[in-house]
Amino acid sequence: MGGGKPDSRVLDYLSSAGADSKIIQYDVLGSQAHVLMLYKKGIIPRDDARRILDALADVWRKRSSIASATRSKSTGYGNAEDIHEFVELFVIERAGIESGGRIHAARSRNDQVATDIRMKIRDDINEICGRLLDVAESMIMLGYGHCKTIMPLYTHMQQAQVGLFSHWLLAHVDALLRDYDRLCDVFGRVNMSPLGAGPVGGTSLPIDRQYTAKLLGFDGLVENSLDATSTRDFAAEYASAVSIMMSNISRIAEDLVVWSTSEFSFVELEDCIASPSSAMPQKKNPDILEVTRAKSFESAGCLASILGIVGGLASGYGRDLQQLKPILWQVSDIGSSALFAMYSVFGGLYVDKARMRRVAQSSDLISLDVAEKLVIASNVPFRTAHAVAASLARHAHDVKKPVRKLAMSEIKKAIKGMDATGVDAQDLCDILSTLGAVSSLRNRLSRGSSGYAEQTRMLADRKKRIADLRGDNDIRVKRILGAFDSLQKQARHV
Repeated sequence: MGGGKPDSRVLDYLSSAGADSKIIQYDVLGSQAHVLMLYKKGIIPRDDARRILDALADVWRKRSSIASATRSKSTGYGNAEDIHEFVELFVIERAGIESGGRIHAARSRNDQVATDIRMKIRDDINEICGRLLDVAESMIMLGYGHCKTIMPLYTHMQQAQVGLFSHWLLAHVDALLRDYDRLCDVFGRVNMSPLGAGPVGGTSLPIDRQYTAKLLGFDGLVENSLDATSTRDFAAEYASAVSIMMSNISRIAEDLVVWSTSEFSFVELEDCIASPSSAMPQKKNPDILEVTRAKSFESAGCLASILGIVGGLASGYGRDLQQLKPILWQVSDIGSSALFAMYSVFGGLYVDKARMRRVAQSSDLISLDVAEKLVIASNVPFRTAHAVAASLARHAHDVKKPVRKLAMSEIKKAIKGMDATGVDAQDLCDILSTLGAVSSLRNRLSRGSSGYAEQTRMLADRKKRIADLRGDNDIRVKRILGAFDSLQKQARHV
């Protein structure tokens, strides 16, 4: 067995001090719960428990300055590999080796770090969920002002049907609410305690894992000690949920980038969040949206890194897992900052209603409506009606007219040779005389369509759902804070 000390450069290479600055508060909380449990089970005497808890309270009071010093590696504990060892050395210095040296009984840095990571991620989930609801709510409030704002809807980036701007907003609100649901599902699997699993196979000391789990606000245990210390599937699942959320946000950003161009001029960003050009004074750049698009790829890269690290490990703890921490913190920072950016965008987005309407009305976006009317009026198969409507659209394009403005003679010319379809030119003329962007939207009856009536229902429904979800998120946050309050009371009582 080797007895030499590692080179200082090796220690620096192995150190996770920078990343650990984010979890010092969780390490203190976990240590407090562990000490209370050891005292409750008679594993350490009350006087020793009190000294340890007093020292941990000192760490808690100084956690901000310690975190800052840890990031700069100027803590005075240069030999500590990580925050867990740092806290233990701090406690031993304050409480003495006879008392402080008892803090690590029945635990390992392996179950400590797993506990700390889970506690941080669950807080990050709650924060991101709150911001998700903020963005969704801002889009709903904007939608109320645009439930009659006519615009073209697209497929393949080609104009497809008449729609409403509120419908576009609602589509993305629904995607964001699914992101919320995914994160809530992840929360349930994250919020399980690995504390007390030891290095990998448990401990012979008579500990109470359920007690520490309750003190820390966990919903239950990661029961199997090997699973508790070595698994990081919850981290991959969290990164996956954030990455999916970022892809949804990126799609919103892409639409707004395109629509803010001079060629579209559908929307305009508020001056305070747009960026000027360094050379061209007339330009107003949507940098905040472009960076958001890029960050979606960044989050996907984080997910790939996490899967790569955990997928190549054998059972049991490996130091490779240390590298997950900075990646996970990056995932959280990306998700939270992107949501803040989108909230800022929708808080001051200008929508050019007149421009959207002109573009929608100048196109042949009622062609599907023509086909559907023919199905009823002429009792023909949809494929037949589709062929007739397509012929009308081609002729309208050739004569440079909207379909609805074709004269009877032009209609007859357009369907010449299609007599076998059973479609009468007069029927077509009557149908076209009643169709337009407004009537098209009034006629949309299917649930979830871009029709006028459905906008009112969906906006009210999503507004209520957001309020309900916000209540649920607040309950999750309060439960954790309540557990911490109880933990501090018990610590003071000792």
